[in-house]
Amino acid sequence: MGKKKHSSNATVKQQEQNVEPRFEFIFKRKNYIWMLIGLGVIALGFGLMAGGGSDDPNVFNPEIFSWRRIRLAPALVLIGFGIQVYAILLDPEK
Repeated sequence: MGKKKHSSNATVKQQEQNVEPRFEFIFKRKNYIWMLIGLGVIALGFGLMAGGGSDDPNVFNPEIFSWRRIRLAPALVLIGFGIQVYAILLDPEK
């Protein structure tokens, strides 16, 4: 029977010390791009919701109930959150 080569513990420890741990992000570049797009859409939605108030508390400003603030802006925020979910679930290898 042939002799088996046994590596010593010292050699194994040296090899482990020479190997540098490789840092990897959880997601790939494609995922992060989609996340940034989603954040941009959410920020746009919140920006469209802003304003419409009145400087004088005794005067009512009907702009607070405009179509842009009631329908468009919340829809953009929800679409942005949907893009975020898509970015998390996206397989960047495809």
